[in-house]
Parts: sequence; structure tokens; C-alpha cells
Amino acid sequence: MIGTNEGEMNDTHKAELENDCKELFIAFQGMLSWKWDSRFDTVLAEFDVANKDSLRQILERYLKFTWNSSNIKKAHRSVIKVNSCLGNLMSGQMIFTSDPNGDAYIYCAWWPWGNGKTISIRIGPCYKELPDPEKAEKIQQFKKWFGIKSV
Repeated sequence: MIGTNEGEMNDTHKAELENDCKELFIAFQGMLSWKWDSRFDTVLAEFDVANKDSLRQILERYLKFTWNSSNIKKAHRSVIKVNSCLGNLMSGQMIFTSDPNGDAYIYCAWWPWGNGKTISIRIGPCYKELPDPEKAEKIQQFKKWFGIKSV
């Protein structure tokens, strides 16, 4: 989970974030199996490159902004920070986002593997303001939206 300390999050954005996550989870049901990636505080799924077009269409339906290595410098500063936290985009990689102008948004890192057969996607929330005491609670909520059981 990425925070950028840009402002206070209101209840409307919290509800939008939850709705976006739940809609993505439903849209991918039967296509992807999610697991938790604690390295980035994201949900992670891997799929065969043969399914890339249908999965990308779903992402583009819910996450309207697409960033790659050639246009990421024009992105909202919070998206640039997400990119930096993820290790910076390389050729063939993308970041999809919902509207980054709100208090919080969803991002998805699209990472093709070097073998040309598999693609990983990592979906996470970006909260522009998130005090430390709320982080654990937000992570648990996010996991729940994607069917990840807490340990």
C-alpha cells in the first residue's frame, strides 16, 4: 500500500475505492487466483500471456489511465511515486490506475515475465494521506476485498 501524504481522505473516496476493488475482484472471478504480495502490499496474480487481451480489457474498463515507460513522467506525482516504489517501469511494463486526482485510487502493475509466457499483475491502493495507525486496518480491508484471508 502506497501513501503519498498529499491530503485527507474523505468517506466518498473510501467508498469509491472499496467499490472499485470489489468490482475488479468480481470481474476477474474464475480467471485469476489472488495471493498476497507483502513486498508491495498488493494482491498478486499470474496468468498465461494467451489471456492478456481479455484481462487487459477488464483492467482498462475499471482503471482508465495507462502508464508506460514512455509516458510515466507526465503522470500525476502520486503515480510517479507508485512507479518509483515498484522499481520504475521497464519496457513492456505498465501501470493502470483509477483517477489519481482523488484522495485515494487503485493501481495495477502489469509485469510481463522474461520467458514471454507469463504476466504478473499486482493491484494495490494508493492513499494520499494515511496515518501510520490506519495502515494495518486499511491493509486488512483491502485484502478482504480481494478474498485474501488474514493470517
